[in-house]
Amino acid sequence: MSKRVWIMLGGGVPLAALIALLAWASIVTGGNPGGLAVNSNFSEAEVDSGTARDFELELIGARAGETIRLSDLRGKVVMVDFWASWCQPCRIEAPILTKVYQEYQGQPVEFIGVDIWDSPGDAETFMQQESTPYPNGHDATGAIAVNYGVRGIPEKYFIAPDGSLVKKLSGPLTETVLRNTINEILQR
Repeated sequence: MSKRVWIMLGGGVPLAALIALLAWASIVTGGNPGGLAVNSNFSEAEVDSGTARDFELELIGARAGETIRLSDLRGKVVMVDFWASWCQPCRIEAPILTKVYQEYQGQPVEFIGVDIWDSPGDAETFMQQESTPYPNGHDATGAIAVNYGVRGIPEKYFIAPDGSLVKKLSGPLTETVLRNTINEILQR
């Protein structure tokens, strides 16, 4: 065999092995990104209180083409929900979020959904299926999730009317926990 064939085999075999390994990992994980946690159980985590990191989010779904900026919502209790369409706990809690959001209409409360590690098309389909009434956008670069220190989904960050970050809840919420959290922040 020529030297050229040996060089091609030397480079091609490891490359083929890497491709096979990546294909296997994709099949095993269902295509979900590695290192990503799905928060199946409810928990509360400590947050570094202080002003919540501002962001601007281009909306998807019924409000496609619009943007929302967190700082424009000062004066309201804001829940920022990090989710994905493929996340089973996110699917379980979606009707709860919709119901509680509708209960607080007319009060100084806003929800913002931030779709991460997902396809925008799948996210929009999910939002249509669930009739999601509050603004949602796709965090295409992951910058918002990184700035908030998201470790898994679903995760919710609660922001007080003064713009301070006051609470982080992970995993699917019950109606009672969500209402109690919003009411607690409204009464501050």
